[in-house]
Formats: sequence, C-alpha cells, structure tokens
Amino acid sequence: MSLQITGTGIISAIGNGTGQTLMNLLDKKHGISSIRYLQTIHKEIPCGEVKYSNGQLHSMLGIGNNTEFSRSAMLGAIAVRQAVEQAHLEEARKQGARIAFISGTTVGGMEICEQLYTAFTDPQDNRKDQIPQFLCGNCADVIADYFGDMFCMATTPSTACSSASGAIILGAELIKSGYVDIAVAGGCECLSKFHLNGFNSLMILDKDLCRPFDATRAGLNLGEGAGYLVIESEEWTEAHKSTPLCTLAGYGNACDAFHQTASSPDGRGAYAAMEQALDMAHLKPGDIDYINAHGTGTPNNDLSEGMAVMRLFGDKVPYISSTKSFTGHTTSASGGVESVICILAMQNSFVPASLRFTNRIDELTFLPTAETITRVRLDNVLCNAFGFGGNDTSLLFSR
Repeated sequence: MSLQITGTGIISAIGNGTGQTLMNLLDKKHGISSIRYLQTIHKEIPCGEVKYSNGQLHSMLGIGNNTEFSRSAMLGAIAVRQAVEQAHLEEARKQGARIAFISGTTVGGMEICEQLYTAFTDPQDNRKDQIPQFLCGNCADVIADYFGDMFCMATTPSTACSSASGAIILGAELIKSGYVDIAVAGGCECLSKFHLNGFNSLMILDKDLCRPFDATRAGLNLGEGAGYLVIESEEWTEAHKSTPLCTLAGYGNACDAFHQTASSPDGRGAYAAMEQALDMAHLKPGDIDYINAHGTGTPNNDLSEGMAVMRLFGDKVPYISSTKSFTGHTTSASGGVESVICILAMQNSFVPASLRFTNRIDELTFLPTAETITRVRLDNVLCNAFGFGGNDTSLLFSR
C-alpha cells in the first residue's frame, strides 16, 4: 500500500508554519536564544522557545484564556490545524473518512502542574482540577476535542524523543491494517522546569549554542514546538482530491535498551532502525540523498549515531545535517518537526545546514553539511529520532 503525505503543520523556534520555517532554514537563521517565557531561574541556559506567549497562543486559536489547554496542547493544535487545512480533511470527513489522531509527547502539560504545586496540599484550591493535564494523553484529547468530530480516535505514544516518529509509524500501521483511512500524526512538546532541570542534571545541556557533530560539542539546546503529518491511503488521496507532497516509503523502529539515557557506543539501535526503513522501502543505502540526523550535539549521541551511519553507508555517506542547530531539541516533538523539515527540503531542493560545525570528530569519516546546499534533487530522505532507553526510529520519505 502506498502511503501519501498530503498535509504538514509545524511551529517551532524558527517560525509558525512552513513558510516561515523554510525561509529561516534557507537564510540560516536559528531560533535559539535566552529564555523568555519559561518561568525558571536558569535564564543563562539557551533554548529554542516558540516566540509567542501563552496569551498570544490562546488568541491564535480563538480559545480565550482556556485553562484546559496547556502550552504543549496549544502548540500541537496550531500545527494540526495547518496540516488539516492543507490536506482538505474537512472534505474527507464529509465523505466518511475514518481519521485517527496520534500525538506523541512526554511532558504533556507538566508546565501547568509546576505552577500548581501548592494546589496538591490545599483542599480549598480549585486549581488542582487542572493537575490531570500532566498526563501525556491529555494533550491528544484536548487537541482532538478542539477539532470537533474530525477524529474517530485519539491516542498518545510516549517514547521520549522518538515519540512523534512513533506516532507517525502507528498512523501508518493503522491505515495499512484497514482500521482507519487517514491519520494525522506527529507530536508536541513545550519547555518546562521538569525538562530543563532534568536535562541539566544529566549534564548534557550546552551553555552556549549547540554544535551537532562537532568535535567540540558540549551538549544540546532544548527547544519546543510541534510537527504533524497527514498520512493517507492512495485511495483516499484520490477520493477527496488532496495533493500528495511525498510518500512515506518506509520506517523502522528498534529498542537496543542499552541504557536508560545513553545511546549504545556502536549505535546498534540506530543502525537497525535505518536498515528496517530501507528494507521496507526496497531501497539500498546508495539511494538515500539526505539524512536529517537526530544530531543532538551531545558527545554520546553524535558519536553513536555517526558510527551507525558509517556502518550502514560505508564510505558513501549522503548529505547529513542536524536541524536541531536551528530549533533546539524539541524532544518528543522532534520527529514531527524534523519530518516536516525533510519534506520541505525535498519540495524545495535543498539540504539544510548543520549550523556551527567546524571541527571533525576523529572517529567519524564523514562531515555534516555545514552550509545550505541549494538546487539539489532529493528523492529519498531519512529522518532519525532516537529516544532514551534506546527507542530508535527512522522514517523514510520519497518523492
């Protein structure tokens, strides 16, 4: 079965929508800066915040000061709306399409719970009614409700930083099984103290701008955002006359369970996920034109992922870059955000730069793409997303 991508939606530190995102990628304008909106004492840590306050997000969605919407859910709803509109899903719904909503996240509405800590101990504090928003599934439910009767089901995969990619795989599998006709899949995640303090305690945050695949890399910059794809069977693409952007030709998921937070030194899970994606698409390593790497900028991830890439591609590694150097690491949303970026790269014939790369990693035989490369045809693109616990996922998009 051919799986068509007919809609995309994205919001991140480099813009709201595909237009702003594309422009900033081409112009090499990143969105990582000092913290403005997250309530934290750690203002010295650079992050890729979405450049809107919660009040502005409320206005953009037309929901007033609705306390049912966490920041994660608002970011998700904005990106989903873009994808739904591009794919003309209102028309598909009228024709009886069964549409699933699959939204990956880990933190969910944790930032609300952080502000309501005292409500746990005060029986008179009615704000504790908002506490269930920290549940991962709450975001998917709230977003689905925002779209009325659009979706026949909503569910939430949560595999840390591969959550959105896992959501996309689940959407594809639901379509292949005949359970649904169309899936809107991806992920959303906002910044929270839980995020920031947790990663800081692991000592993997860079106090400067991150440098993925650079020998001097010192850690990641956290980000926030949302990215979603509309996935359809070919039958439904024709039925409601949506325009395919590309195909989801293959995907792979592997869990090497090497460590709770570290990637395996030889990248065995990353290798397995990429190999599975190629096998499903009936492609060879030489057919891949670009890899959007997980590329966090941590010493462990970049070396591990690099070893997996070398094992699979040998001495013919395709263009490779990490767009986390633009957006920051949007954690559970990263697979959705970067899938949209991959599709933009295919449509507009360019390879995004891996910003701030200067020094080669001694153990790696390849160099990331340090400059934006334009006027290059991309037929097959891999998008990697690797999560804690060795939850590794690769998606393969084809022209």
